Amino acid sequence: MRYLAFAADYDGTLATDGAVKDATVRALEDLKASGRRLLLVTGRHLMDLRLAFRNLELFDRVVAENGAVLYNPASREERVLAEAPKKEFLDALRAAGVKFEVGRAIVSSWTPAETTILEVIKRLGLDCQLIFNKGAVMVLPSGINKATGLRAGLEDLRLSLHNVVAIGDAENDHALLSLSECGVAVANALPALQQTADVVTKGDCGAGVLELIEQLLKDDLRAYDHRLARSTIAIGVEQGAKRSEARIVPNRDTVLVAGASASGKSSAVAGILEATEQCGYQFCVIDPEGDFEGFAGAIPIGGPTERPDADLVETVLKSPRSLVVNLMGVPLAERPGTFAALLPRILATRAETGRPHWLVIDEAHHLLPTTWAPVSSAIPQELGGMILITVHPERVSRAALAFVDVAVALGKDAGETMTAFARATHIAEPRELPAKPPEPGQALLWRVRRRAPPTLLQTVRAKSERRRHKRNYAQGELSPEQSFYFRGPDGRLNLRAHNLLTFLQLGEGVDEETWLFHLRRGDFSQWFESVIKDEELALSAREIERTRPARVAEGRRKLREAVESRYTGPA
Repeated sequence: MRYLAFAADYDGTLATDGAVKDATVRALEDLKASGRRLLLVTGRHLMDLRLAFRNLELFDRVVAENGAVLYNPASREERVLAEAPKKEFLDALRAAGVKFEVGRAIVSSWTPAETTILEVIKRLGLDCQLIFNKGAVMVLPSGINKATGLRAGLEDLRLSLHNVVAIGDAENDHALLSLSECGVAVANALPALQQTADVVTKGDCGAGVLELIEQLLKDDLRAYDHRLARSTIAIGVEQGAKRSEARIVPNRDTVLVAGASASGKSSAVAGILEATEQCGYQFCVIDPEGDFEGFAGAIPIGGPTERPDADLVETVLKSPRSLVVNLMGVPLAERPGTFAALLPRILATRAETGRPHWLVIDEAHHLLPTTWAPVSSAIPQELGGMILITVHPERVSRAALAFVDVAVALGKDAGETMTAFARATHIAEPRELPAKPPEPGQALLWRVRRRAPPTLLQTVRAKSERRRHKRNYAQGELSPEQSFYFRGPDGRLNLRAHNLLTFLQLGEGVDEETWLFHLRRGDFSQWFESVIKDEELALSAREIERTRPARVAEGRRKLREAVESRYTGPA
């Protein structure tokens, strides 16, 4: 569920002439029963609101005085978020003949008193602002508005701004709608608010609220997704005649990123996550092999020699911070089980808080193999908002692939990758594949549910270079597909090096014929380049392979020195 919170203005939105109709109240009750949180955000004084509306208990939080007061109807706790107006200011307004009402932090008046009020503020040198609400004039400390009040209410409820839809009608609702993931104006809203809103209802006041609630209950506002460019993430530019920007919806779309090793999957996903972070969305990366270790802005949990702490994962997810869960410290065979134990806790946190907005699962064919099926009927409902990264889409659970909205395939075999995905999910294979495979920095993009042919995509690249954690490759456990195998010219051996330390140990121990076989074929530099993704180390190895030292012992020494000079683990 993308929209866990519903924030509504009172006068002119929920209420008509100060009163809320019974049908609107029933709709609010239905919305609350769906598990969503309700917030009332109004310019009214709290005491005045209590007298006008007898159903305040429907709301989880009430933001009154245009953002200056936060009220919890369940506990009846009231928190003032701004300073009270100064006595000298109130005295000066009375002396100037201004009629007004005073709240805990707000001074409320009516037009055309704004001119006199501004003169008083200027004369006294006060740090105040005027906010208009049709005919009303509100004086508040600078920086206080409906957006700051909504933010405080959501923090109280441990919800994200990216999981709220807000609806309003007047000037003071601009900040409210702008802060929300989806901002809605009722049909009777001021023209300026309608112009900046993401959606405008067909109905006035309560009828417009009913319209919005019905759509929320019907499809969680999925029908509005195409209108919310500001609440989506760009993943690249489609290379058609129009060169349109391709965007995906956080906490909604599930994206498959597939391709051979070294095809650029991790780099493409890093570009998506960098944009995600810049927009303030939270991501959680399940990282079996340390490819995302050190990703800027994300809290690392677990490491090459340390299992991830499930309690810590849950704690961080309840904060706005993104995280990378490193499974390198978990033996390879145990990683699927460790992930299976983590998944229900991650999804339970998402159901409660809306976070993480993206759940990124690297090596999905290993963590979600074809044998995987959700143990709870509740899990499929929360499996949207994923990014699945894999070399082998045909080896990923069909139950997980069924959620894929967007497939991105990289590498020279991208067309075959798309076909393998289609066959694994039992859907029609993609039609009219581009004649040429994607070049580096490009991918095939297939919007699966539209049934349109795949298009060529220029992917978004990360602006900052990711720093791979050297210990992961030095001491961690790479998957069988990523490991180096000493086999020799006749294939009599099958010695697996699952990290650089083991590689050096086996390289010292194998016979000279086997070592020379791999040297002459360029296997060492190829592994360093395609799996370890260390171009400098690959260049050093390629030079050793090119010169072919006269003595094997000398070649082994040079290769060891090249590795140890860059990786602290084996030293």
